[in-house]
Amino acid sequence: MRIVLASASPRRYELLRQAGFDFETSISNVDENIALHDPAELVKKLAFAKARKVALGYDDSIIIGADTIVYIDGEILGKPIDPADAFKILRKLSGRAHTVYTGLALIYTATGKYEVTVDTTEVYMRELSDEEINSYIATGEPMDKAGAYGVQGRAGMFVKRVEGDFFTVVGLPLYRLAGLNRL
Repeated sequence: MRIVLASASPRRYELLRQAGFDFETSISNVDENIALHDPAELVKKLAFAKARKVALGYDDSIIIGADTIVYIDGEILGKPIDPADAFKILRKLSGRAHTVYTGLALIYTATGKYEVTVDTTEVYMRELSDEEINSYIATGEPMDKAGAYGVQGRAGMFVKRVEGDFFTVVGLPLYRLAGLNRL
């Protein structure tokens, strides 16, 4: 059965590849501006919407959709809209703990059945100077990432501790994926 990753994320692509999956990708271009205040429900809804949109173009396939956000102080932090927003987000996360939510959806196009779940991980960041934040933003790395950082990249130096699944923070909880489909 064909496996299709409904994502443009190079991080999700690389995780699936390293895990040994044979798959292809298809970008969903789903509007991610949904007015939900519950972070778990938001990522589940977006992951499912991405998978559902891609599923329309495939028969006898497993479609994988995912979405990741950062949550702190009752606020959902997605991808920054510009460098100033990235600075604001990273300043908010500096020296504090936050929760990363990743929603995961699988659709079996042959039967129409689907599974949707969410995983959470706590991330503890060290205190960051304005200079460190600005230097990081200048790399461009934070601009396409929820919470304005990539734990697997340069921002890994900002993280003191991760409690939970590291891959949830990267954007694709592999153990949940294996548990859903027994792939």
